[in-house]
Amino acid sequence: MAKVVDERTCALFRSNWQHTLTYWSVFFSFGLCIAFLGPTVLDLRCQTHSTLQGLTLVFFAQQFCLLMGSSVGGFFSKSLACSLWSLAGSTFIISAVFAFIPVCANLPMLAVAMAIAGLAMGVIDTISNLQLVKIYQKDSTVFLQALHFFVGLGALVSPLIADPFLSEMDCVLEVPVVTNVSYAFWIMALINLPVPIAVFVLIYRERLLSCWFERNPRLLDSDVHMYSMKGERSSWQQDVSSLEGPEPRGYLNLLNSCPLSKLKELPLSFFGLHLLGGLVLFFSDGIVGSYTGFVYTYAVAPPMSLTHKVAGYLNSVFWASITLGRLASIALSCHIKPVHLLTINQVGVIVMLFLLLMCYTSSVFLFVGTCFLGLFISSVYPCMLALTEDILDYKGCATAVLVTCAGMGEMLLQLIVGSVIHAYGSYSFLLSGLVFGCIGFLLFLMLLVVDHICKHDGAAAQRTHPEADVAAH
Repeated sequence: MAKVVDERTCALFRSNWQHTLTYWSVFFSFGLCIAFLGPTVLDLRCQTHSTLQGLTLVFFAQQFCLLMGSSVGGFFSKSLACSLWSLAGSTFIISAVFAFIPVCANLPMLAVAMAIAGLAMGVIDTISNLQLVKIYQKDSTVFLQALHFFVGLGALVSPLIADPFLSEMDCVLEVPVVTNVSYAFWIMALINLPVPIAVFVLIYRERLLSCWFERNPRLLDSDVHMYSMKGERSSWQQDVSSLEGPEPRGYLNLLNSCPLSKLKELPLSFFGLHLLGGLVLFFSDGIVGSYTGFVYTYAVAPPMSLTHKVAGYLNSVFWASITLGRLASIALSCHIKPVHLLTINQVGVIVMLFLLLMCYTSSVFLFVGTCFLGLFISSVYPCMLALTEDILDYKGCATAVLVTCAGMGEMLLQLIVGSVIHAYGSYSFLLSGLVFGCIGFLLFLMLLVVDHICKHDGAAAQRTHPEADVAAH
């Protein structure tokens, strides 16, 4: 069976390799932009003559606009032309923002730059996930794992680029300072430039340079990805097509994928599954965002009191672990169901945060715990997307809802953690993460209970009215 799955996965990839590689490379841009604030936060504080509490608003601006970009991203995914042009523009904007950050002399300028980057990141997040889910559907788990591996890869690269240019000492806000971190941002701008070029190459290959104003350009060249190894559609694909109708494009858009006229006909469990799945990622991505945003600040403060250079490696260790975990999950997802991976990962996250909290004076365990925390939390996002879409049989708007909720978690929990650290000290950083992890796991268990109840009720209804099920098919 494993061999059949591997052959099928390879065949699907060969049919859609250029689209898939392009979406993966675009998520590399997303990763570059999501991870650089954490290790550079103190240098940016010096550059903008602001406080740590003030820079928390920059995190908020980025995440709020990421949420906005995620919410409206579905509007740009109604056709392949719109999707690719949006991705090309968004990835180019990220390079432009990297180049502009060194000239941000005050906090409002930096906040505006990060807000613009957040909008671009949100569009990238939604469109890339939507397009891969649409291409591969029930086979999307492996490809989503790989997609989020490239987020980790980009997020690993940016702290490594920034590290040689970080200042060794805290600045005095009243004294003008000059930092070398500008070179890091210019390097990241150059590294990112091949990504929009790759998107333009795909646009040219698909002959979409003149298709921008077409009303209904095609989503894909062919539907070969929708077919089984023998070239015939599987039964679940036929069922979904018959239920969704002939016009499936844009069905995952948060704002128009669930028409209001049809909402009254849906059971409460439909909304509950969307809500619970979204809340799981709200807390999971909130942990990732707050950890990458403030672990550097936590490490240089008492009782750790690590040097700035040493503390700068923590973000790299965390993202390296996430990257390695997502790479391993590509293989694991072929043999282990997403629900089992999610259970193991979320329990591991809680255990590691608890151990980090208990060993809060050990700098060695801070690095070890950061490594294992990254490994455990690495595949929660893609596994949750795959699980929720599978539960809903690809007839809901789960991807858009989950992406939006994840963005809300990063935005709000970063803001909360930054305020808590400012008010109660560095120890509250890990305590907040542990609380978020426990809440997320409880919500995940509730999701499984609701799914089990729905399946039980559906099986009972089928036994009671078997003729209705036959007529429906």
